[in-house]
Amino acid sequence: MDVDVLIVGMGPVGATLAALLGDQGVRTLVVERDPQVYPLPRAAHFDHEIMRLFQQLGIAEAVMAHARPAPAYEFRAANGDLLMKFDGPAQTAASGWRASYMFHQPGLELALRARLAAQASVEVRLGSRFVELAQDAAGVEAVIEGPGGAERVRARYLVGCDGASSPVRAALDGQLFDYGFDEPWLVVDARVNEFARTPDVNLQICDPERPTTCVLMGPGRHRWEFMLKPGETAEEAVSDAFIQPLIATWDCGPVELERRAVYRFHGLVAKTWRSGRVLLAGDAAHQMPPFAGQGMCSGLRDAANLAWKLAAVLGGADEALLDTYQTEREPHVRSFIELAIHMGRVVCTLDPAAAAARDAAMKAGVGGPPPLAAPPIGPGHVLAGTPAAGELFLQTWAEGRGLDDVLGPGAWLIARDGVPGATGVEVIPLADPRLDGHRKALGAWLAARGVPAVLVRPDRYVFGSGDPTALISAWRAPFERRVVA
Repeated sequence: MDVDVLIVGMGPVGATLAALLGDQGVRTLVVERDPQVYPLPRAAHFDHEIMRLFQQLGIAEAVMAHARPAPAYEFRAANGDLLMKFDGPAQTAASGWRASYMFHQPGLELALRARLAAQASVEVRLGSRFVELAQDAAGVEAVIEGPGGAERVRARYLVGCDGASSPVRAALDGQLFDYGFDEPWLVVDARVNEFARTPDVNLQICDPERPTTCVLMGPGRHRWEFMLKPGETAEEAVSDAFIQPLIATWDCGPVELERRAVYRFHGLVAKTWRSGRVLLAGDAAHQMPPFAGQGMCSGLRDAANLAWKLAAVLGGADEALLDTYQTEREPHVRSFIELAIHMGRVVCTLDPAAAAARDAAMKAGVGGPPPLAAPPIGPGHVLAGTPAAGELFLQTWAEGRGLDDVLGPGAWLIARDGVPGATGVEVIPLADPRLDGHRKALGAWLAARGVPAVLVRPDRYVFGSGDPTALISAWRAPFERRVVA
């Protein structure tokens, strides 16, 4: 069979990419080796930008059934002293949603799969695994093995969303940059009832005897993570004899242990995210320790960045637009990996004297991790040097509707005054009646940056701001079909 895009792996990243492509009518095939959604928790956190993405896909309400706003995040010493605190995100963030959420991954994945089932241009094959690929100038030929045997699939592009061990990356002989952070941790997930005495905040216990994380998950669930000491094995760590005494110290009452696993927390980045017509996304392209809660978020940002670019190139835009995927996303990802590693090194101090010095410094307001703040995307298809270029654009809300719902998909040019329309960009003057209830905040955004207009990309990052005619011209450049002599 022939398709536009073949996606290998249907975890949250692959499913989101497929849904975004399906919304643009791209003929997409997704193959997933597991026949069912993995039934136990894995990722635990997503932020407001990701909830905005779920809103775009029309599944925000379904996701919220398996999520709850994240509480405060505290770093505490072994004796319980507060070292630092990130306040609970009670206020809304730039996307118009709460800043952070804790969630149950199987519920999220089911919501994504239901969305895919409603898209005519997307086909899903479960119980099918990627075997090998070969590519030429026109596309990729992949061998997929499913219940009916092996089959060759021809696609114009292939995206590996197939996890940390990524067979697609291996097929490309993809090399990884290693940050040199590698720590084994035991992860324990539990069901808790309304009478359990589990903490109501997220905690990092900076105890040199055993660094520990304790966080809320989706409704009715809690997670502990315990750093393993030298000499402790994974086989030993997942036993009841090892786990029960660790949980007992929390005096939280009876809990039902749901999952136990040992992970190595590390920071890795694929050196090449695109090789010809094959691309990598999510854990196939990068992995990070969980301390900043940005692993899955980063993969979903990959999907949002890549989806509109693939659709544009399939529609005739310059294929070089796909090169901006890595240049934009890699610096953004690396900033979160480096923050997570910094947080991990703060938490993972095992020397008692060094831990005491760390505690004293953090109590004095120095030496701790900085607040979590999303950086702008890296260089690529943005108009560098203009105010807010590469930053996430705000989403205002009025009468229960977000700006994204009001204006719809695609690129927007929001301008103080009317300007001529342009192919591929919706031009929206502030006087447009659709902006009733949004106009004041959008006008204030333009005024604060001293610009008459802003061009917002389909992934809701700012392309650039300034003169509207110049913005449209710069935006359109890669969308003009190349003429080959």
